[in-house]
Amino acid sequence: MKRVLWVAEAAKLADLFDRLGPEAADALAEGRLFIDRKRARHPDEPVAAGEVVTLHAPRSFTDGAHVLAEHDDVVAAFKPAGVATVPDHRGATGSLLTVIEKATGKQLHTTSRLDVGVSGVVLFAASDEARERLARARERGTYLRRYVAIGSAAPSPTQGVWNAKIGRASNPRHRRVGGTDPKPAETHYRVVEVTERGQTLLAVQPITGRTHQIRVHAAHAGAPLLGDTVYGGPPRLASASGAVTRLTRIALHAAWVEVPDAKGQSFRAFAPLPDDLRAIWKTVGGGDEAIERALERW
Repeated sequence: MKRVLWVAEAAKLADLFDRLGPEAADALAEGRLFIDRKRARHPDEPVAAGEVVTLHAPRSFTDGAHVLAEHDDVVAAFKPAGVATVPDHRGATGSLLTVIEKATGKQLHTTSRLDVGVSGVVLFAASDEARERLARARERGTYLRRYVAIGSAAPSPTQGVWNAKIGRASNPRHRRVGGTDPKPAETHYRVVEVTERGQTLLAVQPITGRTHQIRVHAAHAGAPLLGDTVYGGPPRLASASGAVTRLTRIALHAAWVEVPDAKGQSFRAFAPLPDDLRAIWKTVGGGDEAIERALERW
């Protein structure tokens, strides 16, 4: 459980542990303890009067994160929904980066990220050369990504490009079309199948990489993704039988990533749709054949 403590008199952080509870020391070690917006690093750190100390609950790590492939100092990993790509306010121990570094025994650079509620392929670089190579691929448009998403409605037209600029929302963790300091954003999409109740399987290929880009663009097009409550997606589903299912993830999956290797040849990493996302699609009346079509190269 998250705990928030307003400090009336200046003190050392360790002096506040009793008030924060028995988990405080572990939270500090795991990077889950913050003084205002700054991550606390040491029990002797000073806390000024009027500052707020926040102890964040640990993120429950979902088993399943693993290495998909390694090639020319690029490590492709599978990130389950519910796992942070890199350490965040809820700690470092359960992040994908931490798990994959331990699995490979290598120090890795993050070259792509997926939102916590999203699953799929994430690429890490194990050398400066690989990191620079992937950066050049992004600049040249040869860093290709295919996402599969389930929207709550069908966008119109059924195929096209979303190119509305994306900026910051009033909540600094969120984004919106326009917003503060908007940046160009480009997302190619295609409607693959629409169910009888209107939910839609989308094949999506982002060209730029803005924060929450696909989610924001889909919502702006009138098709917020299932489970994406931040941007207007439904939090639960009702099956044909009337059973109601609470959605615990965003219906978005990075299915494959294709980049140039050191010799200029294509290297592709693929992550099949996880069972939880297939189950969502099945609940709304979708079939496996549509999923296969969503993965096809355009």
